[in-house]
Amino acid sequence: MKVGLFSVLFSYLTWEEALDKIKEFGIEAVEVGTGNYPNNAHCKPDELLKDASARSKFKKAAEDRDIMISALSCQGNPLNPNKELAKKHHDTWRSTVELASELEIPVVCHFSGCPGDSPKAERPNWVTCAWPNEYSQTLKWQWEEVAIPYWQKEAEFARSKGIKIAFEMHPGFLVYNPRTLLRLREAAGDNIGANFDPSHLIWQGINPAEAIRYLGKTIYHFHAKDTYLDHSNIAKNGVLDTASYTDLTERSWTFRSVGYGLDEKAWRDMVTALRLVGYDYALSIEHEDPIASVEEGLKKSADFLNSIILKEPPANAWWI
Repeated sequence: MKVGLFSVLFSYLTWEEALDKIKEFGIEAVEVGTGNYPNNAHCKPDELLKDASARSKFKKAAEDRDIMISALSCQGNPLNPNKELAKKHHDTWRSTVELASELEIPVVCHFSGCPGDSPKAERPNWVTCAWPNEYSQTLKWQWEEVAIPYWQKEAEFARSKGIKIAFEMHPGFLVYNPRTLLRLREAAGDNIGANFDPSHLIWQGINPAEAIRYLGKTIYHFHAKDTYLDHSNIAKNGVLDTASYTDLTERSWTFRSVGYGLDEKAWRDMVTALRLVGYDYALSIEHEDPIASVEEGLKKSADFLNSIILKEPPANAWWI
């Protein structure tokens, strides 16, 4: 395993400067944003696809610093009922897959997307309960008429380019937990898997280590991000929270640097579970901690992960 970083937090630096900064933290892998919700400051697919020498320079900058590019990331909503926005996110997805293939980067990270509640909808509609029956009917339409047909086609496109799709299980989109991820994988193709981000699962009440073992080899990428649960606020208002991410004293949960939400044992359990299911790839830090500075929070996350990951192959059972 390698400690990695989602490089968007250093978007104010050039690609080479960002890599030099990343290297200072003992990080060995980088995930790069290509547009949609992440920015594309370091990687503009449409430009790189037109210029082989620029692609070579982009890749060589990481190789020269012994940093692996673990994934390209274009998290967006190509199922958005706003057709203009959906097309923009779709086009970015397509060009990202093309670029990943050219650069021999095996994984593209994305969101599954969320449609509206009908062909006439103007905004996405995330269904969170099965009753009244209109909600179940909406959910059935979203999956069967929109998401599955779209991703069947797109999974085949990605497969033709040798690319695995890693969906972040994120509330607000159709794929938000292991069950919904596996539903889309079963319907649309086995090159669909997870960009496993425990932070979005923790506040839903999911045990990350159990979820890792459940998903097994369908995990194609991993986001190292933590969540702090404010049990006092949860006791009063539950975990479905629409308060601003900056309203820290009122929120039921808050994203934190790794080790500031769950304890060390929980993260060691995740590392163990990842090894048991055969995952030996990047743990990509996604730093979204509103309490820590970028560099201090990143350093503490990187140091913490480097102290608990297992980098060497397991020993033979010499004691048997």
